[in-house]
Amino acid sequence: MFKLEQLRCFVAVAEDGGFSRAAARLHLTQSAVSAQIRRLEDQAGCQLLTRSTRSVALTPEGERLLGYARAILRLNEDAHAGVAASRFVGKVRIGASEDLASTWLPRTLRRFKALHPEVLLEVDVGIPTNLFTALDDERLDVVIGSRCRGEGRGWRLWREPLVWAFAEHDRIVSPEPIPLAFFPEPCPYREAAIESLAESQRPWRIAYTSPSIAGVRAAALAGLAVTPLPRSSLCGGLVELGPEVGLPVLPDAEFLIAVNEAKSFGAVRTLADMIRGTAPSSREDTA
Repeated sequence: MFKLEQLRCFVAVAEDGGFSRAAARLHLTQSAVSAQIRRLEDQAGCQLLTRSTRSVALTPEGERLLGYARAILRLNEDAHAGVAASRFVGKVRIGASEDLASTWLPRTLRRFKALHPEVLLEVDVGIPTNLFTALDDERLDVVIGSRCRGEGRGWRLWREPLVWAFAEHDRIVSPEPIPLAFFPEPCPYREAAIESLAESQRPWRIAYTSPSIAGVRAAALAGLAVTPLPRSSLCGGLVELGPEVGLPVLPDAEFLIAVNEAKSFGAVRTLADMIRGTAPSSREDTA
């Protein structure tokens, strides 16, 4: 049988993308984490991680085990909480981007609330850049959001392609400036789209601005504008556009969780770990 500590180390390495960050998260030495992973691979009888000088990636066997490992750790946590009274009180202030706040995240928050009923949860749904600013200003305790380029704080939950979305049965007239639907500034999807268009020298214009994902999707569905969205945010009636209409390839969107370092313990840390444990490895699993 796999030991909990081995699975805990494996999940940490997979989520953090390396042994040193996983060791810091678990308050272990890097050699201790490496030893646990070796024992786990010995028990599994296969390689679970591929290692290079700069990164760590899951093998196909590792991808399969990751889901089981998260479920086992989650059940262990639930069992412990079920026989012991919660020791947490107070308030946790959470910032989340809209596409997360309407999918798997509410279920995780409900589960946390059931386990820790004395903790008050306050959720602010907004644009990731603004939420991370609020975290820096200590107006939030936990933020779950996205980035497209550059370094980010916290832990990566998953990544997926950012794509150009447009109405399935409409078409773009290539010589004309392409009409775009954007979230207001500052927005990582907007910034990535404009940078990519500038590099490709594709003419464009802003035709539609909305503070909600429902708004930019509506513009795309109506054939009014093209909008950059994570692939999993596409809905019926929308298709991906690309080089065939002169649009550049967009960078991947990475979804992160970050905590206020001054409060990275107690209820805040427990909630952050629960979010990391329940976040899907890809957004195709969020429905």
